[in-house]
Amino acid sequence: MVPCGAVLWRRLLRKRWVLGVVLGLSLVYFISSTFKQEERMVRDRTLLQVQEHEQPIMWKVKFSSGNSSQLSNQCRNSVQGKLLITDELGYICERKDLLVNGCCNVHVPSTKLYSCDSCLPNGCCSIYEFCVSCCLQPSKQHLLERFLNRAAIAFQNLFMAVEDHFELCLAKCRTSSQSVQHENTYRDPIAKYCYGEYPPELLPV
Repeated sequence: MVPCGAVLWRRLLRKRWVLGVVLGLSLVYFISSTFKQEERMVRDRTLLQVQEHEQPIMWKVKFSSGNSSQLSNQCRNSVQGKLLITDELGYICERKDLLVNGCCNVHVPSTKLYSCDSCLPNGCCSIYEFCVSCCLQPSKQHLLERFLNRAAIAFQNLFMAVEDHFELCLAKCRTSSQSVQHENTYRDPIAKYCYGEYPPELLPV
């Protein structure tokens, strides 16, 4: 036996005005949901624009002058180089001349301080470790500060995590979207590690 409620429901659905009401309510719900989503998107976009223009990014980078004169028992270094290593004091040396404490052996003639070998005047270098060493020069502090002041919101994820001059140079010298054109070609295939304010010049297409 079919329940009375089911029979009444079927009869109601056969009536055009009931279908019209259901369709109308569905349409109202759809329109109101669309407007709410649009309002949310506009509000988020406005908030982002306000943050971009009125709230400067609070960079945490600390600079210390005279890094090379400080005695340290341990050094952080650039780690990745197969042949060369740069330590946080600005010394660059061959990997075999790296001491157990992570610092370059300064008594080896080939060890150099704040070396810009392989670097161009625009701050782009062909060797990552020389880029880091050159970037660590105390005189480069103002250039790096200018870059941070100009840096776009897009760089937040990259630079908000760095806390000092050394970490900033490590991050800045790594190749990034600034170093490439058309997403797959280096702007300058030779000098692709840059600490400068601006990316390498675009190669002619």
